[in-house]
Amino acid sequence: MADWLSRDDCRRLTQQVLGMSRAEGCTLVLSSGLDGNTRSAVDGITTSGDVWNARLTIASRFGKRSAAVDTNRFDTASLASAVASSERLAQLAPENPELMPLLGPQPVIEVPALASSTVKLDGKTRAASATVVVDAALEAGLRPAGFLTRRVSAVAIANSAGLFTYHLSSRAGHSVTLRTAIGDGSGWAGTEHNDWKRTLPAAEVARRAISKATMSRQPTSLEAGKYTVVLEPQAVANVLRLLTGSMDARAADEGRSFFSRRGGGNRVGEQVVDPRVTILSDPSDPDLLESPYTGEGAAIGKTVWIEEGVVRNLGYSRFWAERQGVAPRPMGGGTRMLGAEATLDELIAQVDRGLLVTRFWYIRTVDPRTILHTGLTRDGVFLIEQGKITRPVNNFRFNESPITMLGNLVALGRPERVPGTESGGAEDSAIVVPPVVTRDFHFTSVSEAV
Repeated sequence: MADWLSRDDCRRLTQQVLGMSRAEGCTLVLSSGLDGNTRSAVDGITTSGDVWNARLTIASRFGKRSAAVDTNRFDTASLASAVASSERLAQLAPENPELMPLLGPQPVIEVPALASSTVKLDGKTRAASATVVVDAALEAGLRPAGFLTRRVSAVAIANSAGLFTYHLSSRAGHSVTLRTAIGDGSGWAGTEHNDWKRTLPAAEVARRAISKATMSRQPTSLEAGKYTVVLEPQAVANVLRLLTGSMDARAADEGRSFFSRRGGGNRVGEQVVDPRVTILSDPSDPDLLESPYTGEGAAIGKTVWIEEGVVRNLGYSRFWAERQGVAPRPMGGGTRMLGAEATLDELIAQVDRGLLVTRFWYIRTVDPRTILHTGLTRDGVFLIEQGKITRPVNNFRFNESPITMLGNLVALGRPERVPGTESGGAEDSAIVVPPVVTRDFHFTSVSEAV
C-alpha cells in the first residue's frame, strides 16, 4: 500500500461516500499518510516506529443540525454504516444558529510542500542522525534526550456542493535536550522544515545544544526584575504565537481582546507595536509551505496582519464576515515576521547589560484583553555585560505581553524557521522569526528549575 492516498484515490473515495449520503448536506475530510519517530535518551536510541493510517470524517447536516463520524474502514459496508451514523446523530443534534452553508468549488492551489528527502527519512536514516547527537553529547559528558519526527500526509476535503481540494505535504523535525551529569545545566537545540535537507544537520544540532548545556553549568543567582533581553528565534516564536493567535475579528468586535477599540469596533488601522514589526502569512512562501485551504476547504491566500507596526487585518470566520458585511479572511498559512541582517552574536554585542534567553515553556494566559501571559525560561539563560556573555544565571518566570515586547523593540536579527511548539516539535504550523532585542522584559520571580 502507498504511504498516502493520491488525488485520484481521494476523489474516487469521496465521490463514493457522497453518493451514499441522504442528508441535506455532507462534508468529507479524508486524511492519510505516514508518521515516523525515533526517540533517544541517556546513551542511545530507545524507540523507533512508523505508522501508516487513513481516516475519513463524515459530517452530515439537516438544516442547522449537524454531526460528524470518523472511520478508518473503507469497505463499502463500513462506509455506509458511518454515513448512516452521522445522519442519525445529525438529526438528534441541537441546532447551531451559526452553521454556514456548504462552500462551493474553490480555486485549485498547488503548494509544493512534499519533499523527497522527508519521504525517504526512514528508521535507518533517522537512527543515523540521532546517533550523531547522542555520541557527541556523551563525548562532552552530557546526558541526551532527543526526538526526531517525520510526517507525510495527504488531506482531501469534499462536499455535496461540489467542493474538492487536495493538499500533499511533509514535515521533519529534530530536537534535543542535553543535561549536565549533575543536573546543574541544560541546553537545547531544534530544527524543522518540510524538506529534511533544509533542516540543520545533526552535527550542528548537537553543537548548539552542547554549547548551551556547557555554558549553563553552575548558574549564579540573579534577582527578578525588568531586563533588556536578547530573545533567540525559538523564544520569539513561543511568544509571537500568542499574538497571532489572538487576532480574531469577532473577539475584537465583541470587546473581548486587545484588538477591541474603545467605544466599539476593532483596531485595524492603528499602530500597536514598533514600526519595524511586520507579520504576515502566506502558504506558498517557500519558507512556510503550509496548506492553502482551511479545515472546511476555503482557500487561504497571503495576508499581512501587521505592517510597520500597524494592524492591517484580523481573521474573519465565514459567519462573522457575513454578520459584519465583509469578506471572510481565514487564519492559517504559517507565520513570518520580517527582520534585519544582524546575527545573534551581533545583537548580543549591542547590549550593555541584559539577558540572553534560549526559549520559553509552560506558557499560560493571564489576560486576553492585553495578551498578557506567564511562563518560564529554560535550557539556558545568560547574563550579558558590555556586549559579551559573562555567566549563566537562574531561570525566571515572566509576565509579559507580545505587544509590550514588540513595542519595546531595540533591534531585530536575521529570520529563520524554527520549531513552532513549546516542546520544540514540528507539529504546529510553520513559523519564521528573527532574534530580537527588547527592553524592560518583565521577569516576576526566580525559578529553581534547570
